[in-house]
Amino acid sequence: MTPHEETAPAPAPVPAPCRRTVVATIGAAGLAAALTACGSDDESSPGSAGDAPSKGDDGQVLADTSDIPVGGGKIFKDAEVVVTQPTKGQFKAFSSICTHKGCPVTGIDGGTINCPCHGSKFDITDGSVRGGPAPKPLPTARIVVAGGSIKLA
Repeated sequence: MTPHEETAPAPAPVPAPCRRTVVATIGAAGLAAALTACGSDDESSPGSAGDAPSKGDDGQVLADTSDIPVGGGKIFKDAEVVVTQPTKGQFKAFSSICTHKGCPVTGIDGGTINCPCHGSKFDITDGSVRGGPAPKPLPTARIVVAGGSIKLA
């Protein structure tokens, strides 16, 4: 190198991120992913403790009693209600919104109402938690069974 040639200074070393920054970044990304996975496309919000609010009009006919299988049930997405028939002639209704993260339940099988998001399972008889991370039972919904029809109360 000649005396008149200039050299660029070496770049300063970039400090590694501290542990707190890495954990906060990963935690925020994980939270965003979890919230996205549990979100829904509609504008409804999760049900609260106690009786489940019905989205439909009072007295809205949900189904004929013959539409609800014995030992199973049917989910009414728009009304956010699930109606079950644990034993012949006994009808129960619950919110169809999981008490864990607010995901809608999507299936009824083997005596349970099932949430696909995190695997929570609820008993078709009383809405109690039978498995998964749900912290409390599905709230009951009020229905009226009359003349072969099931209506929201």
